[in-house]
Amino acid sequence: MTHFLKDRVGRHGIWSIGLRAEEPGRRAELAEAVAELEELGYGAVWLGGNSTVGNAVPLIEATSKITVGTSIQSIWQAEATEAAAEFTDVEAAHPGRFALGLGVSHARLSDRYHRPLAALIAYLDTLDTLDAAGVPADRRLIAALGPKSLELTRERAAGSIPYLVTTEHTAHAREILGAAPLLAPELKVVLESDPTRARDLARGSLAPYLDLPNYTNNFLRHGFTDADVVNGGSDRLVDAVFAWGDDDTIRARVDAYLDAGADHVALQVVDGNARQSLPRGAWRRLAALLT
Repeated sequence: MTHFLKDRVGRHGIWSIGLRAEEPGRRAELAEAVAELEELGYGAVWLGGNSTVGNAVPLIEATSKITVGTSIQSIWQAEATEAAAEFTDVEAAHPGRFALGLGVSHARLSDRYHRPLAALIAYLDTLDTLDAAGVPADRRLIAALGPKSLELTRERAAGSIPYLVTTEHTAHAREILGAAPLLAPELKVVLESDPTRARDLARGSLAPYLDLPNYTNNFLRHGFTDADVVNGGSDRLVDAVFAWGDDDTIRARVDAYLDAGADHVALQVVDGNARQSLPRGAWRRLAALLT
């Protein structure tokens, strides 16, 4: 398998729900924002919240080289044949610009949710049976957390885009994946040096995820306890899954993921504003401190 995406995305990208182009009235604003991200040197934009090719296309059209990926498109949201047809269209119009990030999402978000690993395997099987009309393995990524999904990623995809993980998980994932696949974890960033303020902002973002077993089970597999995953998360958990502090501290936290085995880190700014907002000042500051 070639590793086309690994060569394209660079070391740093931006993870955002706000950049999803769903409202026609916002498209000019989003186009301007993603064009600036490309100018700032980010290698990829990752669209959260069960995003689709349709969300990505306006951003691709507004830029010339940055990779735009879904992080994730839920396998329950679109049939594999539909996802493949959309990929084929965007690939024909904009070769090499789109990455299909897939995941099983969460039981409470889909009434179709069942046997997630088996369903994901069946989804990949369908993509493969479509041959040239499908999505090649080297152009699809999986939001893999547990060992079995990471093993599947190693065999059937270009790499993993895990969400809400620690550096320890990153090292564990790299061990399972081996050296070749792309490993691009998401990392939440709070540009705040005051510990109380930083952790309050972090907990506001983290708390909803602690009601989702996919994440809490993953934390428990990697050394956290039940006490760490209640009441918005313990200080230990917050500090493990967020980068906060001054510029040097944040740079060191990002580098720690790279040192643990990540090829690329997808940075999500957490500032207390709505997730649909565009924290362009924060994106500029991150680009400067990571240079």
